[in-house]
Amino acid sequence: MRVAITGSSGRLGHALVDLAAESRDIVALPWTRADLDLDAPTGAADSLDRDGPDVVIHCAAWTDVDGNAREPAVAEQRNGRATGVLAQACRERGVGLVVISTNEVFDGRRTDGRPYRPSDRTSPANAYGRAKLLGEQLAAEAFEGTAAPLGIVRTAWLFGPPGADFPSKIVAAARSAQASGSPLRLVADEAGSPTYGRDLAAGLLDLVSNGATAGVHHVVNGGFATRATWARRVLRELEIEVETEDVSIDTWPRPSTPPRWGVLEPTPLPTLGSLRPWEEALAADLDRRRGAMELPAAARG
Repeated sequence: MRVAITGSSGRLGHALVDLAAESRDIVALPWTRADLDLDAPTGAADSLDRDGPDVVIHCAAWTDVDGNAREPAVAEQRNGRATGVLAQACRERGVGLVVISTNEVFDGRRTDGRPYRPSDRTSPANAYGRAKLLGEQLAAEAFEGTAAPLGIVRTAWLFGPPGADFPSKIVAAARSAQASGSPLRLVADEAGSPTYGRDLAAGLLDLVSNGATAGVHHVVNGGFATRATWARRVLRELEIEVETEDVSIDTWPRPSTPPRWGVLEPTPLPTLGSLRPWEEALAADLDRRRGAMELPAAARG
């Protein structure tokens, strides 16, 4: 199976290319901005004709949520309308499509403690969520009435290399707090589903390999955490000692408003069943890149 991967240099795209290389059944076709420019996506048709994939996994996105809030028109183009153009080009060629979406299509205002299911009503509270939901909707419209499969895969709180993810930001913040002698402030009232990039990639390839992409799926690691819980787990795994203080999400006003409750209920996967708990995934990730993490001096052996 030939699988084109947009945004192949990003966190998820990079993991997909790596894992696909280990598979005998999948030939990965890494697409960069030259193959799909979110600001001018009409070139997608030429890339499809050139590479002839069986399915496209659309990872490319503008994930700067605060940037989305400052420039909603750009967000709508990159995260919404570009997805629609790609979907239409796939539909015309009978190519399957998997659109990567986000927990931020939900407003996060529920208080019953239940994770969001794929069937729950969407109601994004910020520009990023609105743009990603538009991408879902335009893809669904493009594929309406066709036999080619369309999958919408929502995920949340993605971590892992490359780039500055949440664990690496916590390490940097801990270093700063140690240097200043002040406590590390951690948000305790925002909850989500921390998800390891390699595990998400494995889940996506499981769906694709088994012809099970059609429909809406939530693919996240098991369990959930607040930002504070997640941060303390990072500090524990890396044996970093620093004083911490729980604070509200309102402590840091920002252009975008993330959902306070952004927890997703995982969709069962055809072979894997479910992804491992986020704590296990985090430990594995930190173990893989421990040597590359810039640890505070007090944490080095």
